[in-house]
Amino acid sequence: CEVCPMNMAETTDSLAIARELILRPGGLDVARVDRVLGDVMGHAVDAADVYFQLAREESWALEDGIVKEGGASIEQGVGVRALAGEKTGFAYSDEVVMPALEEAGRAARAIAASGTQHSLRAMHPASGHSLYLPVDPGAALTDHEKVGWLERVDRETRAIDPRIVQVMASVASVYEVVMVATSDGTLAADVRPLVRFNVSVIAEQNGRREQGYAGSGGRFSLAELVAGDKPLTLAREAARQALVNLEAVPAPAGSMTVVLGPGWPGILLHEAIGHGLEGDFNRKGTSAFTNRIGERVASPGVTVVDDGTLARRRGSLNIDDEGTPTQCTVLIEDGVLKGYLQDKLNARLMGMRSTGNGRRESFAHMTLPRMTNTYMRAGPHEPGEIIGSVQKGIYAVNFGGGQVDITSGKFVFSTSEAYLIENGRVKAPIKGATLIGNGPDVLTRVAMIGNDLKLDDGVGTCGKDGQSVPVGVGQPTLRIDGLTVGGTG
Repeated sequence: CEVCPMNMAETTDSLAIARELILRPGGLDVARVDRVLGDVMGHAVDAADVYFQLAREESWALEDGIVKEGGASIEQGVGVRALAGEKTGFAYSDEVVMPALEEAGRAARAIAASGTQHSLRAMHPASGHSLYLPVDPGAALTDHEKVGWLERVDRETRAIDPRIVQVMASVASVYEVVMVATSDGTLAADVRPLVRFNVSVIAEQNGRREQGYAGSGGRFSLAELVAGDKPLTLAREAARQALVNLEAVPAPAGSMTVVLGPGWPGILLHEAIGHGLEGDFNRKGTSAFTNRIGERVASPGVTVVDDGTLARRRGSLNIDDEGTPTQCTVLIEDGVLKGYLQDKLNARLMGMRSTGNGRRESFAHMTLPRMTNTYMRAGPHEPGEIIGSVQKGIYAVNFGGGQVDITSGKFVFSTSEAYLIENGRVKAPIKGATLIGNGPDVLTRVAMIGNDLKLDDGVGTCGKDGQSVPVGVGQPTLRIDGLTVGGTG
């Protein structure tokens, strides 16, 4: 894993932006924030932090040829957290003013007051990565231009094939500014742009309706998102999927060889394995991977990493929501479990260090250890070689929804685009295939790993404990032997 070089100038800019947009309007400054932390740390707590957030979000949506939705929202507030042993005291306010900050501090320390007396360290600006520019991504296009792209997508998608009966498209941007002050002396800020364009298509033939979807996004401006007519590329892909699914035959069922395509199918890896490697589940002993560091948990050649340092990726962050720079963490190396994803609380309680994976949905939520961009590294095999090695099985190119039980690792995933493989060749598309298995077990069934590692197109959102955060996934083409397929035929 390679971490991008730190850039103090960018970090300083982020702090200046955070001070101007978050602290100054409420008459706050770093000294007042430091005073609140001092008040919290004056009681029996192990650590404390103050998290400020300002988020401006804008979205436009088109359906049936009409722009039916255009919205903008502003969310801002502050959360104060006090940690004492395994206890967390947490309070928040959507008013960023001194009285509200002091009240939140009193509430947080009262809830958690059962730890050891610790002193407050002097505040110092902390450096992070420079993975994206601190810009407002929505300002790059006018409202007229945003609506124009949606209308163009609708018009040109319908022209692809007369069987396309419905087109839905949306474009969204988020400008988020966060600032974190912690009792260990960290003062850090991040300005996080995020954009996304989605296209969903429904095709109909002889009374049968099928859907296709494509999306793209990342931490850059809307102008970059639409460059090179990217929305039209997404529209063509969504139309292709819908038209392919019109020809799909019922999926077979039973235990068989499954080839997973590169990119978005890494969502199975994220759900079935990634969550089980988060620190809180392992500290509490509820993960199938608890106390297994150093053990073989996957086939030789399987290496899984979580990398928050990939430039401009949806799941990347310059700092996590505790002010820790993100990093590339090797979770599984050549089939052997190497470590877990940690925030500060779980790392401290497990005698480890934070991996920069402390994340929260907003100032009104508590920090949890969460994934960033999680993917399996490439192997030695050509994709054609992998498919050619399968006499009978299925080729899963894209996934829809899925469920996983963290404790057991059991999962169920539905495919949104899949094909039969017969005698080493990709055959008819199939409909209704679900993949059923166990996360730790499925890693041991990986028989071939492709050399075509691909990350998803920037559309992932992960839910945990009622919180949603943007993430990335990825993998090369994989052959998995003996996976249970639930079918319709």
